[in-house]
Amino acid sequence: MSMLKGGNVPVPAPAVRVELGWQTPPGTPDVDASALLLVSGRVRGDADFVFYNQPAHASGAVRHEGKRPAGGGMSDVLRVDLGAVEEAVDTLVLAASADGGAFGRVPGLHIRVLDAASGAELARFDSRDATTETAFVLGELYRRQGAWKFRAVGQGYDTGLAGLATDFGISVDEEPHTAPAPPAPPAAPPAPMPPAPPLPAGQPVASIPPPPGAPAPPPAPAPVHLTKVTLTKDAPAVSLTKQGGTSGAMRVNLNWNSGSPGKRLTKKLGRKAMEAMGARGALLPQSGELDLDLCALYELTDGSAGVVHPLGGNFGALHAPPYIQLDGDDRTGAVAAGENLTVNLDHQARIKRILIFVTVYAGARSFEGLHATVTLQPQHGAPVDFTLDECRVPSNVCALALITRTGGELVVQREARYLVPAPGVSPQRTVDQAYGWGLDWSPARK
Repeated sequence: MSMLKGGNVPVPAPAVRVELGWQTPPGTPDVDASALLLVSGRVRGDADFVFYNQPAHASGAVRHEGKRPAGGGMSDVLRVDLGAVEEAVDTLVLAASADGGAFGRVPGLHIRVLDAASGAELARFDSRDATTETAFVLGELYRRQGAWKFRAVGQGYDTGLAGLATDFGISVDEEPHTAPAPPAPPAAPPAPMPPAPPLPAGQPVASIPPPPGAPAPPPAPAPVHLTKVTLTKDAPAVSLTKQGGTSGAMRVNLNWNSGSPGKRLTKKLGRKAMEAMGARGALLPQSGELDLDLCALYELTDGSAGVVHPLGGNFGALHAPPYIQLDGDDRTGAVAAGENLTVNLDHQARIKRILIFVTVYAGARSFEGLHATVTLQPQHGAPVDFTLDECRVPSNVCALALITRTGGELVVQREARYLVPAPGVSPQRTVDQAYGWGLDWSPARK
């Protein structure tokens, strides 16, 4: 049952999942969930803001788990361990922001609080009166006499996520985070300045330099960056380099949902490398747990090429060629585990191209009826995300994203391309043939 605005209910669970949900007809703006940890109505600092560019609080109490398709719509999920929330924090603000339009164009906007252990719904609030707002505080978790409660709020902002965040004390920089410019050549030393005249008696001194040998004061923390990039059919590519993604680890995340209980699968791709890969036998019938394999073909600038995937234990390497690594293999599709593929952008100058793709290993004959969103999260720079179209062909392999070195920049191209293997041809070889990798394949299994 949906709560009325201003209503509150107890939250007896020690940990909860907060699901921000909405419907996605054509033209619907993208929506993002966020949380602010407050002490007497204000954050203590920018670290108390949890959202897509800052997905975990230092205490471990709040984590942004990302988007996943849900019953013809989408949800963005926050996980809150109420027992781990610092004693000083009295309120967790649960907010939504719209990217590409106002909430008046977002049907079915709602927030649900679920018991993280059992999945039981503890609270729900449906927002029904949005118009020009681009950000909303939908609810809040707050302490009352040693226990946690949820309040339905429904307060809108016309100033977007930046306006909402600054209202609670966050310092925001909405400009894209770009790569630092090369250092300028050293300039000639300036001519000596004449000594300044003495200050009149009693005039305050603006600042006093530290004594010789004293440590310099720490720099002020950088403001929070809210920039992100959503790829579409009309705008399918973006330069990671221009977005500041020039170093560090880049995680790739795939959230997949079949729309039926027990079939939801979350795969997380991040730091991993690719090696020789093999074909496999026939798919299992459409029964049992859905098992998808996240994989990557790679080609380096020295001409070496291969694949990273769980077949034959080809998990790659992060600090050696191919600078891509797959963390294990999730055989169950559990949301809390999943798979992680990471690309080491510290070695991006050696990367010629990477194709990230996914195959059905078991539990279904094709991707029909499944829905997915993909997010590439560089350690530095804006995250890049996109949604896959519905699969309407008998495909068991899908090319997700192609990363190429173009004109000295690393560019991400949305592929979202379902492929149908010819009889007797493995999904992996099918991807190879479609993108011209030219690898030699041999049978392999998990």
